[in-house]
Amino acid sequence: MERRNILLGAALLGAGVPAAQTLGARGAAAAPRNGPLRVHVVMFDGAEEQDFIAPYEVFSLAGALSERGVEVDYVTTGRPRLVRSAFGTRVRVDRVWDPRSADVIVVPGGGYRRREGPGVWAEIADGTLPRALADAPRRGLTIASLCTGAFLLSEAGLLRGRPCTTHHRARADLEARGGVLKDARVVDDGDVVTAGGVTSGLDLGLWLVRRELGPDTAIGVEGVLEYRADGTVWTR
Repeated sequence: MERRNILLGAALLGAGVPAAQTLGARGAAAAPRNGPLRVHVVMFDGAEEQDFIAPYEVFSLAGALSERGVEVDYVTTGRPRLVRSAFGTRVRVDRVWDPRSADVIVVPGGGYRRREGPGVWAEIADGTLPRALADAPRRGLTIASLCTGAFLLSEAGLLRGRPCTTHHRARADLEARGGVLKDARVVDDGDVVTAGGVTSGLDLGLWLVRRELGPDTAIGVEGVLEYRADGTVWTR
């Protein structure tokens, strides 16, 4: 943790962010003119830990490095509750689904290989989250998925005939559902962005940070994480 704080401090200095916008004192800074980037990471039982933790951390760090700032929250359909993730991690989610207050919605995957039990198939069978996603699109909103979270976007009708990607073992299934599969780590089709692979949450987050907040912020986040974005980004 101390090493991360040192790296973050160095990145803040390198990015030219005023001291009042460091993690410890952001409240003292004047609100940016365009407001912070608002990111909602969707949570459901059986969600893969890497899929939701990686983008949450990337966007949180970006908030410390960007003059615009970032507000990132976990959200869930229904009432606030304790979500149990794929490997048993329990996360208390206090914010409910509210897509009109988001600029970016991130949908994780999880549970693809289990037709029974929690995960994407259970969410598809329940129907609540796919219906919510289908109703969410509007001007200025980007909906993104990680790994097999693409199947929730597909069920919502958001991927039919559109470039996309998912976990390599699930590509044929997604293509059969109408997606146009691209051989890329991240596929950016404007208001819909998908990423493939268990660890692609870092790459999706970094790409969206670069797109929305600029390359300096993305490079700063990479420096703090000691990670460089991996793989190809397909974009129009």
